[in-house]
Amino acid sequence: MQPRPVPLTESSIVTLLRAAGCVFAEEEARLLVAAADDARELAAMVHRRAEGLPLEHILGYVEFCGLQLEVDAGVFVPRRRTELLAREAISRTRPGGTVLDLCCGCGALGAAVASSVPGVELYACDIESAAVACASRNLAPRGGKVFRGNLFDPLPPALRGRVEVLVSNAPYVPTGRIPMMPPEARLHEPLVALDGGADGLDIQRRVVAEASHWLAPGGHLLVEASEAQAPVAAGLFAGHGLRPAVITSHELEATVIVGTRP
Repeated sequence: MQPRPVPLTESSIVTLLRAAGCVFAEEEARLLVAAADDARELAAMVHRRAEGLPLEHILGYVEFCGLQLEVDAGVFVPRRRTELLAREAISRTRPGGTVLDLCCGCGALGAAVASSVPGVELYACDIESAAVACASRNLAPRGGKVFRGNLFDPLPPALRGRVEVLVSNAPYVPTGRIPMMPPEARLHEPLVALDGGADGLDIQRRVVAEASHWLAPGGHLLVEASEAQAPVAAGLFAGHGLRPAVITSHELEATVIVGTRP
């Protein structure tokens, strides 16, 4: 008779995850134990994590700006550094304001703004069908309307000139650096959500070029970039009539470029 497998304990899970290269093994073990309904499910979840699947895809949710948001397999996982982008968007949004979350992924930025500022009129858009399905579930309880398509293309024309805060975590990883990304990102997140072209700013160029047509007077466009990309990105904003400002958080290792329409 085969001996029964020894049930996993939190300490044994930590050992397995450390061996697999998980930096935050203790925290991940605690989350996996809490999420599993039984020992068999826990073992399967630990195996998937050790195989390199993103923790958030295994758990089915991500913690972002104090919110627990659904995130499905194959959907970009919002990073903690992007909380700077969320905070800057929140600080510029008035109650009842019109907000657009472009390249929304699971809708984390739109959800953060709508949860912090009362009565916002929220729109979101992404090109990936899995992201749109996920964002719809996260944003519908917050009154958000989610569209699928290429950047501004699927948005209602009546939104032109009305957006007060346009926040976009467009991809900004240079193509040549994609192979150097952690496997859990480059193998399990859509390439379209990561690859920003030769210098990482191809998608942002398109966003900035059209933003003024959608922004209300005095409206703001906010994007995330690397610190090295910030001067070029700020120049793009200025070249399209937006007053640029660069905001950096050393704590989050994050950089945000804000452009204001006069």
